[in-house]
Amino acid sequence: MMASHKSLLFHHIFLSVIFLCYGKDLYFNDNGNLILPGSYNIPWMAGIEDFRTLSLLTIPGTHNSMAFYGGPETECQVLSLKDQLRAGIRFLDLKVFGLFDTLYVMNGVMYQRSTFREVLDTVKEFLKEYKTEAVLIRVEPEFFEKTSVNEMVQTLIGDDEHVWVTSGMPNMGQIRGKIVFLQKSTFTLGIPLVNTDGKGTNEVSDLQDKDNRIIKQLSQATEACGGDNAILTYTSGTGLGTFWGMLLTPKTVAEQVDPWLNQYLRQFYPNQPRPCFGIIAMDFPGIDLIQTVINMNLS
Repeated sequence: MMASHKSLLFHHIFLSVIFLCYGKDLYFNDNGNLILPGSYNIPWMAGIEDFRTLSLLTIPGTHNSMAFYGGPETECQVLSLKDQLRAGIRFLDLKVFGLFDTLYVMNGVMYQRSTFREVLDTVKEFLKEYKTEAVLIRVEPEFFEKTSVNEMVQTLIGDDEHVWVTSGMPNMGQIRGKIVFLQKSTFTLGIPLVNTDGKGTNEVSDLQDKDNRIIKQLSQATEACGGDNAILTYTSGTGLGTFWGMLLTPKTVAEQVDPWLNQYLRQFYPNQPRPCFGIIAMDFPGIDLIQTVINMNLS
Protein backbone atom coordinates (compact mmCIF):
# COMPACT_ATOMS: atom_id res chain seq x y z
CA MET A 1 0.00 0.00 0.00
CA MET A 2 2.90 2.36 0.83
CA ALA A 3 4.40 1.87 -2.65
CA SER A 4 1.05 2.69 -4.19
CA HIS A 5 0.84 5.94 -2.21
CA LYS A 6 4.41 6.86 -3.21
CA SER A 7 3.66 6.27 -6.89
CA LEU A 8 0.50 8.35 -6.57
CA LEU A 9 2.45 11.17 -4.89
CA PHE A 10 5.09 11.10 -7.63
CA HIS A 11 2.33 11.14 -10.23
CA HIS A 12 0.80 14.28 -8.67
CA ILE A 13 4.18 16.03 -8.43
CA PHE A 14 5.01 15.20 -12.06
CA LEU A 15 1.67 16.54 -13.27
CA SER A 16 2.03 19.66 -11.11
CA VAL A 17 5.26 20.44 -12.93
CA ILE A 18 3.45 20.03 -16.27
CA PHE A 19 0.69 22.35 -15.07
CA LEU A 20 3.16 25.01 -13.92
CA CYS A 21 5.00 24.91 -17.25
CA TYR A 22 2.10 24.71 -19.62
CA GLY A 23 -1.16 25.42 -17.79
CA LYS A 24 -3.49 22.50 -17.12
CA ASP A 25 -6.37 23.92 -19.16
CA LEU A 26 -4.47 23.24 -22.39
CA TYR A 27 -5.05 19.51 -21.94
CA PHE A 28 -7.86 19.37 -19.38
CA ASN A 29 -10.75 21.81 -19.60
CA ASP A 30 -13.61 22.46 -17.19
CA ASN A 31 -14.43 25.91 -18.56
CA GLY A 32 -17.66 25.96 -20.56
CA ASN A 33 -16.68 29.05 -22.54
CA LEU A 34 -14.79 27.83 -25.61
CA ILE A 35 -12.24 30.29 -26.94
CA LEU A 36 -10.45 29.05 -30.05
CA PRO A 37 -7.29 30.71 -31.40
CA GLY A 38 -7.85 32.62 -34.64
CA SER A 39 -5.73 30.10 -36.53
CA TYR A 40 -7.62 27.08 -35.17
CA ASN A 41 -8.40 24.56 -37.90
CA ILE A 42 -12.00 23.51 -37.21
CA PRO A 43 -12.47 21.33 -40.36
CA TRP A 44 -9.39 19.16 -39.70
CA MET A 45 -10.74 16.21 -41.70
CA ALA A 46 -10.27 18.27 -44.86
CA GLY A 47 -6.60 17.26 -44.58
CA ILE A 48 -7.41 13.52 -44.66
CA GLU A 49 -7.18 11.98 -48.15
CA ASP A 50 -10.43 10.59 -49.60
CA PHE A 51 -8.95 7.10 -49.97
CA ARG A 52 -8.05 6.78 -46.27
CA THR A 53 -10.12 4.07 -44.59
CA LEU A 54 -12.04 5.31 -41.54
CA SER A 55 -10.70 2.49 -39.36
CA LEU A 56 -7.13 3.73 -40.00
CA LEU A 57 -7.77 7.14 -38.40
CA THR A 58 -7.17 8.32 -34.85
CA ILE A 59 -10.29 10.24 -33.84
CA PRO A 60 -10.85 12.46 -30.79
CA GLY A 61 -14.15 11.81 -29.03
CA THR A 62 -15.95 12.46 -25.79
CA HIS A 63 -17.22 9.87 -23.31
CA ASN A 64 -20.81 10.50 -22.20
CA SER A 65 -20.82 13.45 -24.56
CA MET A 66 -23.96 15.08 -23.16
CA ALA A 67 -23.38 14.37 -19.45
CA PHE A 68 -23.61 17.98 -18.24
CA TYR A 69 -26.02 17.54 -15.31
CA GLY A 70 -26.35 15.41 -12.20
CA GLY A 71 -23.52 16.61 -9.97
CA PRO A 72 -19.78 15.87 -9.74
CA GLU A 73 -20.32 12.12 -9.52
CA THR A 74 -21.84 11.91 -13.00
CA GLU A 75 -20.84 15.01 -15.01
CA CYS A 76 -18.29 14.17 -17.73
CA GLN A 77 -18.27 17.18 -20.07
CA VAL A 78 -18.52 20.96 -19.89
CA LEU A 79 -18.45 22.11 -23.53
CA SER A 80 -21.76 22.28 -25.37
CA LEU A 81 -22.24 19.84 -28.23
CA LYS A 82 -21.73 22.63 -30.77
CA ASP A 83 -18.47 23.67 -29.11
CA GLN A 84 -17.21 20.09 -28.86
CA LEU A 85 -17.60 19.77 -32.62
CA ARG A 86 -15.92 23.12 -33.25
CA ALA A 87 -13.03 22.06 -31.00
CA GLY A 88 -12.43 18.99 -33.19
CA ILE A 89 -14.39 16.20 -31.48
CA ARG A 90 -15.65 13.74 -34.12
CA PHE A 91 -17.05 10.91 -31.96
CA LEU A 92 -20.09 11.28 -29.73
CA ASP A 93 -21.08 8.82 -27.03
CA LEU A 94 -24.81 9.02 -26.29
CA LYS A 95 -27.02 7.15 -23.86
CA VAL A 96 -30.68 7.38 -24.83
CA PHE A 97 -34.03 6.31 -23.46
CA GLY A 98 -37.11 5.91 -25.65
CA LEU A 99 -40.47 6.93 -24.23
CA PHE A 100 -43.54 6.99 -26.47
CA ASP A 101 -42.25 8.63 -29.67
CA THR A 102 -39.31 10.58 -28.19
CA LEU A 103 -35.68 9.63 -27.55
CA TYR A 104 -34.25 11.37 -24.50
CA VAL A 105 -30.51 11.78 -23.89
CA MET A 106 -29.62 10.36 -20.48
CA ASN A 107 -26.75 9.65 -18.14
CA GLY A 108 -27.96 6.88 -15.90
CA VAL A 109 -31.27 8.09 -14.47
CA MET A 110 -30.44 11.75 -15.14
CA TYR A 111 -32.12 13.43 -18.11
CA GLN A 112 -29.58 15.67 -19.83
CA ARG A 113 -32.10 18.28 -21.02
CA SER A 114 -31.84 17.29 -24.66
CA THR A 115 -33.60 14.94 -27.03
CA PHE A 116 -31.79 12.79 -29.56
CA ARG A 117 -33.51 14.74 -32.35
CA GLU A 118 -31.94 17.96 -31.01
CA VAL A 119 -28.52 16.29 -31.00
CA LEU A 120 -28.95 15.22 -34.62
CA ASP A 121 -30.07 18.72 -35.62
CA THR A 122 -26.97 20.27 -34.02
CA VAL A 123 -24.64 17.78 -35.74
CA LYS A 124 -26.38 18.30 -39.11
CA GLU A 125 -26.02 22.08 -38.79
CA PHE A 126 -22.31 21.65 -38.11
CA LEU A 127 -21.87 19.33 -41.10
CA LYS A 128 -23.80 21.70 -43.33
CA GLU A 129 -21.21 24.38 -42.51
CA TYR A 130 -18.18 22.05 -42.58
CA LYS A 131 -18.87 19.63 -45.42
CA THR A 132 -15.42 17.99 -45.28
CA GLU A 133 -16.12 16.54 -41.82
CA ALA A 134 -17.86 13.40 -40.55
CA VAL A 135 -19.25 12.79 -37.06
CA LEU A 136 -19.37 9.29 -35.58
CA ILE A 137 -22.15 8.51 -33.10
CA ARG A 138 -22.52 5.62 -30.70
CA VAL A 139 -26.05 5.18 -29.39
CA GLU A 140 -26.34 3.17 -26.18
CA PRO A 141 -29.94 2.36 -25.22
CA GLU A 142 -30.71 2.78 -21.51
CA PHE A 143 -33.19 0.91 -19.29
CA PHE A 144 -35.90 -1.43 -20.61
CA GLU A 145 -37.24 -1.90 -24.14
CA LYS A 146 -33.74 -1.32 -25.56
CA THR A 147 -34.58 -2.83 -28.94
CA SER A 148 -37.20 -0.15 -29.57
CA VAL A 149 -34.44 2.52 -29.58
CA ASN A 150 -33.07 0.97 -32.76
CA GLU A 151 -36.42 1.34 -34.52
CA MET A 152 -36.98 4.86 -33.20
CA VAL A 153 -33.60 6.06 -34.48
CA GLN A 154 -34.30 4.47 -37.86
CA THR A 155 -37.66 6.28 -38.02
CA LEU A 156 -36.02 9.54 -37.00
CA ILE A 157 -33.35 9.49 -39.72
CA GLY A 158 -35.60 8.03 -42.44
CA ASP A 159 -33.82 7.79 -45.80
CA ASP A 160 -31.42 10.66 -45.11
CA GLU A 161 -28.51 10.25 -47.55
CA HIS A 162 -26.27 12.17 -45.14
CA VAL A 163 -26.40 9.36 -42.57
CA TRP A 164 -24.24 6.21 -42.80
CA VAL A 165 -26.13 3.20 -41.41
CA THR A 166 -24.54 0.25 -43.25
CA SER A 167 -21.99 -2.11 -41.71
CA GLY A 168 -19.33 -1.75 -44.41
CA MET A 169 -16.20 0.21 -43.51
CA PRO A 170 -16.10 3.39 -45.63
CA ASN A 171 -13.21 5.58 -46.70
CA MET A 172 -13.11 9.26 -45.87
CA GLY A 173 -14.46 10.31 -49.27
CA GLN A 174 -17.64 8.29 -48.73
CA ILE A 175 -18.60 9.91 -45.42
CA ARG A 176 -17.79 13.60 -45.77
CA GLY A 177 -20.72 15.67 -44.57
CA LYS A 178 -22.32 12.62 -42.95
CA ILE A 179 -23.28 11.25 -39.57
CA VAL A 180 -21.79 7.77 -39.17
CA PHE A 181 -23.56 5.43 -36.76
CA LEU A 182 -21.65 2.75 -34.85
CA GLN A 183 -23.41 -0.45 -33.84
CA LYS A 184 -22.91 -2.50 -30.71
CA SER A 185 -25.15 -4.82 -28.68
CA THR A 186 -28.85 -3.95 -29.11
CA PHE A 187 -28.13 -0.98 -31.42
CA THR A 188 -27.64 -2.41 -34.91
CA LEU A 189 -27.30 0.57 -37.25
CA GLY A 190 -23.90 1.38 -38.73
CA ILE A 191 -20.33 0.12 -38.49
CA PRO A 192 -19.55 -2.61 -35.91
CA LEU A 193 -17.84 -1.18 -32.83
CA VAL A 194 -15.31 -2.93 -30.59
CA ASN A 195 -14.28 -1.55 -27.18
CA THR A 196 -10.79 -2.05 -25.78
CA ASP A 197 -11.98 -1.62 -22.19
CA GLY A 198 -12.50 -4.73 -20.14
CA LYS A 199 -14.32 -5.37 -16.89
CA GLY A 200 -13.53 -2.72 -14.27
CA THR A 201 -11.56 -0.51 -16.67
CA ASN A 202 -13.69 2.48 -15.72
CA GLU A 203 -13.05 2.01 -11.99
CA VAL A 204 -10.13 4.06 -10.67
CA SER A 205 -8.53 3.78 -7.26
CA ASP A 206 -4.92 4.36 -8.37
CA LEU A 207 -4.16 6.87 -11.12
CA GLN A 208 -0.90 5.24 -12.20
CA ASP A 209 -2.73 1.95 -12.61
CA LYS A 210 -5.30 3.78 -14.75
CA ASP A 211 -2.49 5.13 -16.97
CA ASN A 212 -1.06 1.62 -17.41
CA ARG A 213 -4.48 0.27 -18.35
CA ILE A 214 -4.90 3.00 -20.99
CA ILE A 215 -1.49 2.07 -22.45
CA LYS A 216 -2.65 -1.55 -22.79
CA GLN A 217 -5.95 -0.47 -24.35
CA LEU A 218 -4.25 1.79 -26.90
CA SER A 219 -1.85 -1.04 -27.75
CA GLN A 220 -4.85 -3.29 -28.46
CA ALA A 221 -6.39 -0.51 -30.56
CA THR A 222 -3.24 -0.20 -32.68
CA GLU A 223 -3.25 -3.93 -33.40
CA ALA A 224 -6.93 -3.81 -34.45
CA CYS A 225 -6.77 -0.62 -36.56
CA GLY A 226 -7.51 -0.94 -40.27
CA GLY A 227 -9.99 -3.80 -39.95
CA ASP A 228 -13.75 -4.05 -40.47
CA ASN A 229 -14.60 -2.66 -37.02
CA ALA A 230 -14.34 0.76 -35.44
CA ILE A 231 -12.08 0.55 -32.36
CA LEU A 232 -12.96 2.57 -29.26
CA THR A 233 -10.87 3.33 -26.17
CA TYR A 234 -12.35 5.18 -23.20
CA THR A 235 -9.77 7.09 -21.13
CA SER A 236 -12.46 8.15 -18.65
CA GLY A 237 -12.85 6.80 -15.16
CA THR A 238 -14.31 7.30 -11.72
CA GLY A 239 -13.36 6.21 -8.23
CA LEU A 240 -16.95 6.03 -7.09
CA GLY A 241 -17.72 2.51 -5.99
CA THR A 242 -14.11 1.75 -5.05
CA PHE A 243 -12.74 2.09 -1.52
CA TRP A 244 -9.48 3.93 -2.21
CA GLY A 245 -10.81 6.08 -5.02
CA MET A 246 -14.14 7.14 -3.52
CA LEU A 247 -13.19 10.83 -3.84
CA LEU A 248 -12.15 10.53 -7.49
CA THR A 249 -14.94 11.96 -9.66
CA PRO A 250 -14.85 11.84 -13.49
CA LYS A 251 -13.53 15.42 -13.42
CA THR A 252 -10.71 14.80 -10.92
CA VAL A 253 -9.66 11.68 -12.83
CA ALA A 254 -9.64 13.60 -16.14
CA GLU A 255 -7.67 16.43 -14.53
CA GLN A 256 -4.82 13.99 -13.99
CA VAL A 257 -5.27 11.63 -16.95
CA ASP A 258 -5.69 14.22 -19.73
CA PRO A 259 -2.23 15.86 -19.35
CA TRP A 260 -0.64 12.42 -18.97
CA LEU A 261 -2.43 11.18 -22.12
CA ASN A 262 -1.14 14.18 -24.06
CA GLN A 263 2.44 13.40 -22.99
CA TYR A 264 2.01 9.72 -23.84
CA LEU A 265 0.72 10.41 -27.35
CA ARG A 266 3.37 13.06 -28.02
CA GLN A 267 6.12 10.45 -27.76
CA PHE A 268 4.95 9.03 -31.09
CA TYR A 269 5.40 12.31 -32.96
CA PRO A 270 8.84 11.45 -34.40
CA ASN A 271 7.32 8.29 -35.92
CA GLN A 272 6.51 8.35 -39.64
CA PRO A 273 3.81 7.29 -40.11
CA ARG A 274 2.39 7.62 -36.61
CA PRO A 275 0.45 4.69 -35.14
CA CYS A 276 -3.33 4.47 -35.44
CA PHE A 277 -5.28 4.39 -32.18
CA GLY A 278 -8.87 4.41 -33.46
CA ILE A 279 -11.38 6.44 -31.44
CA ILE A 280 -10.16 7.93 -28.15
CA ALA A 281 -13.11 9.06 -25.99
CA MET A 282 -12.21 11.45 -23.17
CA ASP A 283 -13.74 13.39 -20.29
CA PHE A 284 -13.14 17.17 -20.12
CA PRO A 285 -10.50 17.29 -22.91
CA GLY A 286 -8.72 20.61 -23.54
CA ILE A 287 -8.14 21.89 -27.06
CA ASP A 288 -4.42 21.07 -27.03
CA LEU A 289 -5.13 17.44 -26.13
CA ILE A 290 -7.74 17.30 -28.90
CA GLN A 291 -5.16 18.70 -31.31
CA THR A 292 -2.58 16.13 -30.20
CA VAL A 293 -5.04 13.33 -31.03
CA ILE A 294 -5.89 14.93 -34.40
CA ASN A 295 -2.22 15.33 -35.29
CA MET A 296 -1.67 11.58 -34.93
CA ASN A 297 -3.18 11.42 -38.44
CA LEU A 298 -0.63 13.78 -40.00
CA SER A 299 2.49 12.23 -41.56
